[in-house]
Amino acid sequence: MAKLKITLKKSLIGRPEDQRATVRTLGLRKINSVVEREDSPTLRGQLHKVRHLISVEEN
Repeated sequence: MAKLKITLKKSLIGRPEDQRATVRTLGLRKINSVVEREDSPTLRGQLHKVRHLISVEEN
């Protein structure tokens, strides 16, 4: 499977708790923090939920 490079681009201040929890589950803490994850349908669902807060690159 492909790896995805996920970057938090926007602040979580004022966001609903479910979006904050999703970002924390992805392993992102601060703006511009980056994680690499294996692509999967579950991960894609999480990314879709917070797509306005993150950027995703395929490696």
